[in-house]
Amino acid sequence: MGAPNFKLSSRRIAVVTIDCHRGHLDPAVATMPLAAAKAAQVVAANASLLTGVRALGIPVIHVMTSYRNSAEIAGNPWWASVAGTTATRKNVLIHQVAGSPGLEIMPELLEPSDLLVATKKRYDCFIATDLDHVLHALDIDTIVLTGINTNSCVLATAISANTRDYAVIVVRDCVDTMDEDLHFAALDIIDRAFGWTMTSKELLDSLGDAISS
Repeated sequence: MGAPNFKLSSRRIAVVTIDCHRGHLDPAVATMPLAAAKAAQVVAANASLLTGVRALGIPVIHVMTSYRNSAEIAGNPWWASVAGTTATRKNVLIHQVAGSPGLEIMPELLEPSDLLVATKKRYDCFIATDLDHVLHALDIDTIVLTGINTNSCVLATAISANTRDYAVIVVRDCVDTMDEDLHFAALDIIDRAFGWTMTSKELLDSLGDAISS
């Protein structure tokens, strides 16, 4: 059982998308692709959600993985060990390296008013980035997470945000993973120990109620 329903009134909210870039979501160039049908679903769901939250004046922050070179990736021993194998992360040493076409947020999801944090190096969006600084500058106390992958970057960021005392909401239909059998397990972990999970409709309805109350 997860936490009781979360009241959004009086909360200071931002949406943080995680790795909604071409390296995962554009089958033509992705080095760690989500299945094409799932990628299309995630992009469409995120586009709809982001349009809705922007209309409510909620800031959108895109966090994107990028590396200067493969050495920055290979410093992680587990990643180095799975490179070139049959693992879902077999292409890790060429994923999001400088010059890669994957280093673009999916155009359907990006607006000029959005903020971009493009220095992510590990699963946790707070590590080696200024995300925490950006959130504090905006006086945010509640973050809504979307993106890829549910059981790695989304889960790690939800845990990290929880330990920093942010309220965490993960949007169930706006996240997915290459490790398809772990998607719902990761959502259950978040829902039982680290935050709230909602569909995009539930979130937008709750936000609308909070603003009108």
